Amino acid sequence: QVQLVESGGGLVQAGDSLRLSCAASGRTFSSYAMGWFRQAPGKEREFVAAISRSGGSTLYADSVKGRFTISRDNAKNTVSLQMNSLKPEDTAVYYCAADPSGWLDPSRRPVRYDYWGQGTQVTVSS
Repeated sequence: QVQLVESGGGLVQAGDSLRLSCAASGRTFSSYAMGWFRQAPGKEREFVAAISRSGGSTLYADSVKGRFTISRDNAKNTVSLQMNSLKPEDTAVYYCAADPSGWLDPSRRPVRYDYWGQGTQVTVSS
């Protein structure tokens, strides 16, 4: 079991940056691949970014590639999402998730993630 708590959301203007963080507690953090997902009002939850257990492999949604960067610090049990050049369409609740499957490559599939945080709101005004 792992508990995940996101932080860092807020209200920003288009073009601004935000850094989301997710603190994990419970089992060994480095045994989980980690992912970020988001859900906008009236829309399904969608994949944003993922990172392998070691941090050596990352995966991004096309909509955020080149603007967002996922990273992790296994010594501090944290995973972060640096979001630059934010757009109004990035407005959503952002969720951190943990994948315990042990696969080497990170996944964009929500079914791979057994543990989810409560989410943090990101609002980007135009």
